[in-house]
Amino acid sequence: MKHKTLCVGALALSTLIALSSCAADQGQEAQATSESHGSEHQMPSPSASAAGEANAADMSFANGMKAHHEQALEMSTDLLGKEQIPGEVRKLAEQIKSAQTPEIELMERWLSGWDMPEGMDHGQMNHGEGMISQEDITSLKEATGPKAAKLFLEQMIAHHEGAVEMAETEIADGSYPEAIELSKNIVESQTQEIQEMKDLLSTL
Repeated sequence: MKHKTLCVGALALSTLIALSSCAADQGQEAQATSESHGSEHQMPSPSASAAGEANAADMSFANGMKAHHEQALEMSTDLLGKEQIPGEVRKLAEQIKSAQTPEIELMERWLSGWDMPEGMDHGQMNHGEGMISQEDITSLKEATGPKAAKLFLEQMIAHHEGAVEMAETEIADGSYPEAIELSKNIVESQTQEIQEMKDLLSTL
């Protein structure tokens, strides 16, 4: 009888030890799983950590597009100072000035706030495609009336095409969200203006 009691007691003790060990293993596993999930939520994604930082493509875009816009403003201001310019062409020049002036100010703020690498100063960077030569700018300044309007449209079509190309490059290679958003707006608005200018050119 005493032997039987000892056996039952040993069996109960063995079962208790086994259950305790199982519970401990499950607790450790649950804790590890919880820690794993916690670390997943706390670990920033590569895109999130890079958001808001400007790369070389952003800097090149902002510098180049700023100079590009400044030339468009010069061309538009010059045309608006002339007489006998068709109303629709004059309206387009005013539209270009109205849209691009605040964009220049925006890009100036970006450039002044970015820590641009040495050797990538504003004066030395590429000003992009579609820039009009000084010779052509002089021709526009000297032209008058409908001839000046036609020359303005021809030059501005090429100018806008260059801007669209620059903006598409920024969309593909840039990382600064605001610069990418501006690029998308430029592609949309200037593509529409290119078609508008082609239509106007066919009437002159």
